[in-house]
Amino acid sequence: MANLASTYRNQGRWTQAKELEVQVMETRKRVLGAEHPDTLTSMANLASTYRNQGRWTQAEELEVQVMETRKRVIGAEHPSTLTSMANLASTFWNQGRWTQAEELEVQVMETRKRVLGAEHPSTLTSINNLAHTYMKQERKDDALALISSCANLCLKVLGCSHPITEAVLSTWLEWSSDELGQGEQGEQDSRQIPGAWVD
Repeated sequence: MANLASTYRNQGRWTQAKELEVQVMETRKRVLGAEHPDTLTSMANLASTYRNQGRWTQAEELEVQVMETRKRVIGAEHPSTLTSMANLASTFWNQGRWTQAEELEVQVMETRKRVLGAEHPSTLTSINNLAHTYMKQERKDDALALISSCANLCLKVLGCSHPITEAVLSTWLEWSSDELGQGEQGEQDSRQIPGAWVD
């Protein structure tokens, strides 16, 4: 059922995905317990579906539960806990709650640097996300510094033809040209790159 729900989610069939995800989550809670890793994954998947539907309150409630439980059960520095924090930050970000998003993103980025290393793809994702938050907060110098650092690391680690590197370089070029007064009018949300920045 979880796999079918994932397929529905990947196809954008949110209602069908949600129905299955609720069943999977409730069954896992009953059979495995509320703190079991599989139950928490089910809750995180349902939260993701809510986030994709713009149902921010429901997404946030589940994400907070998952994050707090993972902190308590597997520790604050575990990659799954950090992913939960990043997902909650994304929910805040999509609502324009920049300060709350920034607080979590800084924690995630710093912890990933320390635990996984500065060049790990998850760390690069964190750097990218924080740069976009800084840009939304009109902290252009901070945003440019971070995205430039991220671009250099992506080139070094992933190579110039990797989709993540291409996306980061595109953002860096756009922001740099905007800074020089050469950017086009209008705003694009390059933070949400399908498949590349999903935490």
